[in-house]
Amino acid sequence: MRRTRLAISTAAIVAATLLAPTCAIAQSPSPHDATTASAARVDDVNSPKPTNAKDAMLRAQILLDRAHFSPGEIDGASGSNSRRAIAGYQASQGLATSGDLDAATWDALDHDVQPALIRYTLTDADVAGPFAAIPDDMMEKSQLPALGYTSVQEALGEKFHASPALLQALNPDSTFASGDEIVVPNIAGAQPLPKAGQVVVDRSDGTVSVVDAAGKTIAQFPATMGSEHDPLPIGEWKIRGVARNPAFHYNPALFWDADPTHSKATIAPGPNNPVGVVWIDLSKDHYGIHGTPEPATVGKTQSHGCIRLTNWDAQSLADAVSPGTVAILQE
Repeated sequence: MRRTRLAISTAAIVAATLLAPTCAIAQSPSPHDATTASAARVDDVNSPKPTNAKDAMLRAQILLDRAHFSPGEIDGASGSNSRRAIAGYQASQGLATSGDLDAATWDALDHDVQPALIRYTLTDADVAGPFAAIPDDMMEKSQLPALGYTSVQEALGEKFHASPALLQALNPDSTFASGDEIVVPNIAGAQPLPKAGQVVVDRSDGTVSVVDAAGKTIAQFPATMGSEHDPLPIGEWKIRGVARNPAFHYNPALFWDADPTHSKATIAPGPNNPVGVVWIDLSKDHYGIHGTPEPATVGKTQSHGCIRLTNWDAQSLADAVSPGTVAILQE
């Protein structure tokens, strides 16, 4: 998604109604070669024992996503978010928490026998848009009627929890038009989360976890939280409620790095809104857990104090909490 120069200010969120937030060029392969390579990769990723390391990581990311131990944006690359997801899943299964894909971890993941990659036919709704460029400047953003997707690939990335670059690599010949059959991560097999007993935000490993009433961690999401200027508010808080598809009420006085020429403005809802598609309000005023227009940056950048997840992880968490759910923010 489009990069917003300003991070989200903890103090920029104000309740509306109940909770609305204000917080050298290589030669291209022939189409036949590309199609053959893509088909071979699908077979490898769907194998319990992929032969290619990147295919193995892609398979693991999809299975972890379905198990609610999110790697963030599925991209087939080994990185910090994937290691956190693997370690969290291992702990939930009583395995050694190495963060590596060892034999015992694969055995546990492969209890999920649904294919990791599937074929999906694009519909008219998938490609309808409207798609439009999103400006970086907050005042220019405020002039837009909605903060929608910038491309069909971005929209599909959100739908299938994947990076647009991965979708392009899996479908090198596709124009992403209605009727095209494309290969996508099979994230539909995940069961909805049960209601949370509590939510734990852990700054030490950059995760948000859902803990059930028995004290078992049943989900984990990578997160961006706090910075030197706006530290995470450590303590025990409660969730006051959830606002979906919220507007963002921008107040430059509350951003330490704001453009001094800016004035207060309301940014329309949409997936490219600064707080994404969900705001989960905390009892600490002006703080919340929310989505993001930049899923690739989650867990890898800083915030202005609030807790930022991918849009799809924020929605999953929102479905699992209720007003009064305890949220523990810890070092």
